[in-house]
Amino acid sequence: MIESIIGRKVGMTQVFDENGLAVPVTVIEAGPCYVTQIRTIDKDGYQAAQLGFGAAKRLKEPQKGHLKKLPQLKYLREVPCTDVSSIKVGQKVDVSLFSPGQLVSVTGVSKGKGFAGVVKRHHFGGGPKTHGQSDRHRAPGSIGATTTPGRVLKGTRMAGRMGGERVTVRNLEVMKVDPQRNLLLVRGAVPGAVNSLVMIRSAQRMAG
Repeated sequence: MIESIIGRKVGMTQVFDENGLAVPVTVIEAGPCYVTQIRTIDKDGYQAAQLGFGAAKRLKEPQKGHLKKLPQLKYLREVPCTDVSSIKVGQKVDVSLFSPGQLVSVTGVSKGKGFAGVVKRHHFGGGPKTHGQSDRHRAPGSIGATTTPGRVLKGTRMAGRMGGERVTVRNLEVMKVDPQRNLLLVRGAVPGAVNSLVMIRSAQRMAG
């Protein structure tokens, strides 16, 4: 059974719930996707399905062979499946996979922010603003001890490139499903810029 779908982040808007309250939602163009390959335990050691999404302008010869008798698909992603016996190559997967009120997890690549200091990147508080500290307001402060261990430990939070990382937001509520336009509206924000690729799957656990 397939519980995931590939989509494209369209943007954000708001809808009104049954109480008349405005709810911020992210609009995602979810699918349609096509099953392009099936992984089985006997052949591959695990169960999964490869999905294709988006129209490609041109494909290389190996890609054309892989997608023989299928539409020219731009993006291919593998999603885990609990049972592949009922899945067939060429099967269409669309937004009707989800229903309003369901919880989903959305994975995407966060917006790249470039080089950022520790205050913006790690939410450091900065140094004192008085007592002669004229240039340490946004400095990281001490980054380690002296003789022991005599080095800076790996993983120490410092300034550096911010964003552009794979991020998953869990337990977002599906507010609306539009099968005619392949649109999915989920409550809140999801990672990534407009038109970026996202993966939507059924939530693995309930919200706490």
